[in-house]
Amino acid sequence: MSGGTENIREMADLLRRGETLTALSCPKCSSPLFRMRSGELWCASCKKQVIEVREGETKSKPDSMQIIEVRAILLEKIKGVTEKMKDETNFEKVKSLSTVLSSLLENLEKTDKIMEK
Repeated sequence: MSGGTENIREMADLLRRGETLTALSCPKCSSPLFRMRSGELWCASCKKQVIEVREGETKSKPDSMQIIEVRAILLEKIKGVTEKMKDETNFEKVKSLSTVLSSLLENLEKTDKIMEK
């Protein structure tokens, strides 16, 4: 089944469950957003919650303890990937691990920037 057909079925399922289709669209993929009964906005295509920020408002900063916890997890993952890379001789696996490591490092940098604010 193609991604488009799967997305349409997911949206139909949301409507059948009583969720509300809104006039808003996802900032990432432009699909219509649904207002869940819990009040959160949901993108059926991305399968993620969307945070609504109205003009003049700012998104609340994550709790510093949450950021510290995320940072600690990222550091552990970086250590684990680095250990795997040390003994790996298969180039494709090294390449894959490098991609993961790069992503982890980017996310670590983002957490540091959040903590600076």
